[in-house]
Amino acid sequence: MARNEGGHEPPQPAEAEPEVGGIAVDRLRSIIERVERLEEERKNIAGDIKDIMAEAKSAGFEVKVIRQILSIRKREPAEVEEMETTLDLYRRALGM
Repeated sequence: MARNEGGHEPPQPAEAEPEVGGIAVDRLRSIIERVERLEEERKNIAGDIKDIMAEAKSAGFEVKVIRQILSIRKREPAEVEEMETTLDLYRRALGM
């Protein structure tokens, strides 16, 4: 079956699908199977990330800091700057 740009199968016309109790069985099965495949991929990716973090740790890097950097890199620069400014303010307020 052809896939669209997002790599997903295009939806089938509703009239071509058998229905049980008003539910399009083939469409439901397709959705469930796609989610199951993605969950399996996510599980595999999580395992790969765990392996990379173990490699980083064995190379002497601090995994906790790497995770912080990854979190920061996901944010917008303005959000990071605001967070750092607030953190600095709180540290100064606490005499740190």
